[in-house]
Amino acid sequence: MIAERIATALTERTDHQIEFLKELVRLPSDNPPGDCAPHAELTAARLEALGLIVERHPVPEAVVAVSGLRSVMNLVVRHRFGDGPTIALNAHGDAVPPGANWTHDPYGGQIVNGRLYGRGAAVSKSDFATYAYALLALKQAAVAASGTVELHFTYDEETGGNLGPKWLLDRRISAPDMAICAGLSYAVVTAHNGCLHLEVELLGRSAHAARPETGADALEAATHVLQALYRERASYADKVSRYFDLGSPRMVIGRIEGGINTNVVPDRAVLRLDRRLIPEENGEQVERELKASIMAATERCPDIRCNVRRLLLAEPLISSASPDVLAQILSRQASKVFGEPIGTAGIPLYTDARHYAAHGIPVVLYGAGPRSFLDANAHGADEHVAIADLQRATEVIALTLAELLHAV
Repeated sequence: MIAERIATALTERTDHQIEFLKELVRLPSDNPPGDCAPHAELTAARLEALGLIVERHPVPEAVVAVSGLRSVMNLVVRHRFGDGPTIALNAHGDAVPPGANWTHDPYGGQIVNGRLYGRGAAVSKSDFATYAYALLALKQAAVAASGTVELHFTYDEETGGNLGPKWLLDRRISAPDMAICAGLSYAVVTAHNGCLHLEVELLGRSAHAARPETGADALEAATHVLQALYRERASYADKVSRYFDLGSPRMVIGRIEGGINTNVVPDRAVLRLDRRLIPEENGEQVERELKASIMAATERCPDIRCNVRRLLLAEPLISSASPDVLAQILSRQASKVFGEPIGTAGIPLYTDARHYAAHGIPVVLYGAGPRSFLDANAHGADEHVAIADLQRATEVIALTLAELLHAV
């Protein structure tokens, strides 16, 4: 049976797969600062050593610089089994900086109690290993398939994915028929929230604290803006997504800075906010509404100028083509491998999957995720992936590919 041949191929490569992931974790690819081309080179070299042909697609330096990054190189692997559909498997190799409070080396790739620790181990270097070794298993098992498998390993998901999957798809470097993106739960994810980041700059006029009336207080204006935003946030509880348990829109003012000195009227204040979008919302419309609220709040301070700048807009995942068949096959194969029902779900994050959906490509999220992204400390200290989850997810992906490519 094909399933048995795939299982044998995976078992024979288990140790190699773990070492592959360790290497990826041990080389930092933090974003920021976003200097990820060295990690892409390492990944490409390791994939080529495994017998895969790797296309390197560097993004021009000038484009990268405009995005506030240092270097981006996307990798594409294509393996054609025969005539048939093209299935893309996408994961990202950039990761948020490790931060504090780690009890394991964030770049050590240590295995403790069956878990491999390190920044990016769960999100989503693990799925570099999941997808690459699933493809290798199909090749080794001599699966008589009809179609092509592509690996899309990209490097700017943490800053929006515009130079990753979107770059590849917009330029027709790839045009897959369906896609699976890095997983963040045991479930097959078919919907997720979006995100809008705005920067609000308030410009006033400095003055001596002994004569504050001669200045224009930017921080005073900021308090009016904050009050307006928090009133806006209080209204979100009345709007609940119909998709899974994605809940209501959310907003956090995550950063405030301003002022010159204690005895000077502040001439500038800057706020940065994070507005989470449910699938029923349109990001550009939400942005217009927020800008209107902010501008209205500053009318009480006529000497203040206000600038609002978009930093990021990641629309929610709403597939323009039905992902039902893809999700059903993944759910069925995962349920067999895990020995428990594995269904579909939504997550409150945003991911690169939305770029595939925007191109009309059926897409779901599945990979070496834990039961939830919180379980893996994703983006937190001691991020990890369970080796058992990595192995099971790789088998699920390999079996799903075999079914999608009409090999079973």
